[in-house]
Amino acid sequence: MSDQSPKTIPTGVIDVEGTPHMRDAKGALMPVSLVKPKDQLMDEEVRKIMEFAQELSDQVARFKGHTFDDLGALDAMLAQEYGAKIGGPKGNRTYMSYDGLMKVEVRVADLIDFGPELQTAKALIDECLNEWASGSRDEIRMIVTRAFNTDQPGQVNRAEIFMLLRLEIEDDRWQEAMRALRDAIRVVGSKSYMRFSKREAFDASWQPVTIDMAKA
Repeated sequence: MSDQSPKTIPTGVIDVEGTPHMRDAKGALMPVSLVKPKDQLMDEEVRKIMEFAQELSDQVARFKGHTFDDLGALDAMLAQEYGAKIGGPKGNRTYMSYDGLMKVEVRVADLIDFGPELQTAKALIDECLNEWASGSRDEIRMIVTRAFNTDQPGQVNRAEIFMLLRLEIEDDRWQEAMRALRDAIRVVGSKSYMRFSKREAFDASWQPVTIDMAKA
């Protein structure tokens, strides 16, 4: 019996009436004999790497599911046995090892969308910018540009939108625009995620344990 797990990425070679073929990017079947060796080599290497990548992705997904289950069971046990509750009303929780050198954090982030009031806010902001003297408040113009000028029509830069709300400007139309912005904010759900950290000593800085490959 083989110890290897079944492959999740299919081989690139397809048998057609006893002749090996490969499917090209347009979906057509090409006899392997007509496929350039460099393309065959690249296909084989990409499929090998994707096999490992898929296995890691599946493992991380299982780890995430098991970890949430385990922490949920711990929360239930602490509540039942000791009347203790970890975290605040929003659902954020921090679990620490006894020596204070390792911690697991669960963070709950609101999923934000914006209603039609956003267009009213944008119109009022534009009025303010058009009437302010040229060259003044250039930093505000840059924030507005970044907030509303995105690569996708109808989308906004949420971080810059919230930056606008933190600006203290006494202009009445600006204040009205900020009220419209606040009214436009919709909490449409939430998403839970985990962070893992460790440190060498109790007074040392926390270092993240990175699972995201893009940040490794």
